[in-house]
Amino acid sequence: MEPDWIHNGVMPVTLSVKNVPAKVAENLRQRAARNHRSLQGELMAILEDAARPQISIDELAEKIKALGLKTPAESAAMIRADRDARRR
Repeated sequence: MEPDWIHNGVMPVTLSVKNVPAKVAENLRQRAARNHRSLQGELMAILEDAARPQISIDELAEKIKALGLKTPAESAAMIRADRDARRR
């Protein structure tokens, strides 16, 4: 059995940012508060978003093609149906 501090079979890494300007730190604190997170949670969310694999334009076009969408109205209808289904 793995120790609790190992996540997905990988030991976590501790990162440190030095000499953060006071205004930047304050803006991050405010952003964290708006998102109902701690500063640590907000920083983790920012890092996870930045580290997420990026999709290329060609990959995006293939996904759209696979969905069979031809017009913006079709995609809007798909989004609307998905949103309405979650409200039920």
